[in-house]
Amino acid sequence: MKILLIEDDEKIGENIKEYLKKENFRVDWAKDGEEGYYLAQNNKYDVLIVDWMLPKMSGIELIKKLREKDILTPALILTAKSDLEDKLEGLSVADDYLTKPFDFEELVARIKALFRRSKNIKENILKVDDLELNPDTKEVRRGGKNIELTAKQFELLKYLMINKGKIVTPEMIANNLWEMDEEINSNVINVYISHLRKKIDKDHEKKLIKTFRGMGFKISDE
Repeated sequence: MKILLIEDDEKIGENIKEYLKKENFRVDWAKDGEEGYYLAQNNKYDVLIVDWMLPKMSGIELIKKLREKDILTPALILTAKSDLEDKLEGLSVADDYLTKPFDFEELVARIKALFRRSKNIKENILKVDDLELNPDTKEVRRGGKNIELTAKQFELLKYLMINKGKIVTPEMIANNLWEMDEEINSNVINVYISHLRKKIDKDHEKKLIKTFRGMGFKISDE
């Protein structure tokens, strides 16, 4: 899952980013409203974490402007404002509202809830044929047997399964699984796909991960 964090406080921003990275999120960090607005317009994110009081453009104004452009990425407002009136104002624009200080565990839970809601994921378990992936426990099984994956392989498989039946390009994979300042080329993506295919498909007659030359990759049970 790829997150855009828009937070001007260096200490808070660094702590949030480091914690989310440990939880296997990819995090881009903008430190003022204008930079955040630019990144949110020009990149694809699963969830926005937006501080209310930002330099150059407030978090509320930022989200309003994105919605005016039909950019509907789920947005969570972070703020020290805790009055009911402030919460109502925040929730009239954003999708969720979290007051500072907060527990990182709660932040992660709210991010996941926003993501599931936006993708209409009604079940935690993702399935393609006899392949199952549990985003909460990080378990992957095929034919009832556990499959051990690295953190990045797990995120790649989850991304493919969320987009079941659709071709995803190397650019889409790079944008969603790596951070903005990491340089990733198609050869790296191909290597990850190759390693993942060995673990998912090697010992099975039915191959689920398919390559479309010049286009990208798809996972399907067809």
